[in-house]
Amino acid sequence: MVKVSSSTTSSSSSSSPDEESDLQNLLEESDSQIDQFRISDEAAEQRPTFDVESLRSRLRRSFKLNLTKKQSIFIFLPIVIILIYLSTDFSNYFSVKVPNSVFRSNTLTGRVHESDLQALNLLRKQESDLFSIWNHTVSNLSTIDDVKSAVFRQISLNRQIQNALLSPHKTGNVDIGGSSDGYFAGGSCRKVDQKLNGRKTIQWKPRPDKFLFAICLSGQMSNHLICLEKHMFFAALLKRVLVIPSHRFDYHYSRIIDIDRINTCLGRTVVVSFEEFWKKDKNRKKHHHVHINRFICYFSKPEPCYVDKEHITKLKALGITVGGKLDTPWEEDIARPSNKTAEEVEANFRSDDDVIAIGDVFYANVEREWVMQPGGPVAHKCRTLIDPNRLILLTAQRFIQTFLGKNYIALHFRRHGFLKFCNAKNPSCFFPIPQAASCITRLIEKVEAPVIYLSTDAAESETGLLQSLLILNGKTVPLVKRPARDSAEKWDALFYRHGLEGDSQVEAMLDKTICALSSVFIGASGSTFTEDILRLRKDWGTASECDEYLCANEQPNFIADHE
Repeated sequence: MVKVSSSTTSSSSSSSPDEESDLQNLLEESDSQIDQFRISDEAAEQRPTFDVESLRSRLRRSFKLNLTKKQSIFIFLPIVIILIYLSTDFSNYFSVKVPNSVFRSNTLTGRVHESDLQALNLLRKQESDLFSIWNHTVSNLSTIDDVKSAVFRQISLNRQIQNALLSPHKTGNVDIGGSSDGYFAGGSCRKVDQKLNGRKTIQWKPRPDKFLFAICLSGQMSNHLICLEKHMFFAALLKRVLVIPSHRFDYHYSRIIDIDRINTCLGRTVVVSFEEFWKKDKNRKKHHHVHINRFICYFSKPEPCYVDKEHITKLKALGITVGGKLDTPWEEDIARPSNKTAEEVEANFRSDDDVIAIGDVFYANVEREWVMQPGGPVAHKCRTLIDPNRLILLTAQRFIQTFLGKNYIALHFRRHGFLKFCNAKNPSCFFPIPQAASCITRLIEKVEAPVIYLSTDAAESETGLLQSLLILNGKTVPLVKRPARDSAEKWDALFYRHGLEGDSQVEAMLDKTICALSSVFIGASGSTFTEDILRLRKDWGTASECDEYLCANEQPNFIADHE
């Protein structure tokens, strides 16, 4: 170590200008190196600092020595090293800290206030306590739903406060620590336990030479599918093979549902298409036509079977003749259907005729709980008997993978022709769009789904307004609809390869399938389209405890007068 004597100090006044310049340069270099190693304001406040300006002043007063460049370097280099050592926390360079949350101060001039940190810490403790209450609640089935709802609101409020506290400190796509993807895993929107082991079923073992013609005429496709499902129950009770109607008389069922799969699910032939029936009917071989021996109407009012002269003409055009007149075994009004038992159906529709037809059974109320149970009333080895066509199911899955992902809400937003229909009911089921948006937003918050699949017949003016109102935590939740055909997109390639492109009924079933596969479903009260989706969700095991009709338990906040 170099020692400087007092005599040397006294002679400092005789130092040359070059040596003074060297000393000044060395001090400036030392300042530059120190500046390069300065740390952030927040870390610096947590340990002692070194007063560089004071040091420089003292050096100028006390070390005005007549030294060469080399001597100056040897004297001041150790000082610079000591300054760097004292000014730098090297532990930051050789250790890793994992913070509880993500705080970035790059865009801030100050540090996070201690009160903010304390509030955040208390909120997280509250969140932990609320989750403990929640988990205890969902495991106790006797606890009322209101308690669970109250706890959920507290958790939701807690998260909003945490986000508000953190919002000034976010520098990118940063989320708060702690709960995230599993925020309600097994919680508020669990799948419904359908308890399939307790199903009440009937064996469908038809006589191979006895047939039942399904007649479904009321409403659109969804009504016809519900009617067809009830016909299966009737066919099982009467031990007959069900004949699926021809597309020249009804819808093109083979394009929409998987008919062959029904037989596979039961392990025997229980349904045949009209074309197959035509080939094997023994009467056709003799008389070159198909003959229905007896046409039985389930309803007598307002008109028998809903069958008019136009439908009779269509049947004749198919080469079908009907023996006798339309008859009904009882007085039954569509407007007021009575409860019927399986035994009553067997007794009143039993016949030794080879071919009978029954219609229309859409409004029939036979063993409702039995028919509506998951999987339906007939014993089989599949999830459900009436499944979408395989091509539709695959296309729905490809659409979900392309646009939606695993966690999404599906919304059936029925509007066209629904205003008058709903206002005729009490209470009405037609909601103003702002009210509907409020109901949907509450469910979005509960589910934490990033997108909503929209199945609707609404005008763009209505869906545009609805989209603008779906905002949660300052972010718009997008409504996703099926886009128009684009050759660059391949999710719907199966449709145009197999000639299903542009079929409105195929597209309707595609919508149902996408809705049926969603995490949570919001339906339209009074719509059979919604009811068929709920049937699929129930049978597929995708039904959620959060599934509901739009604005359930509410009434429209404004209702127009009647005409």
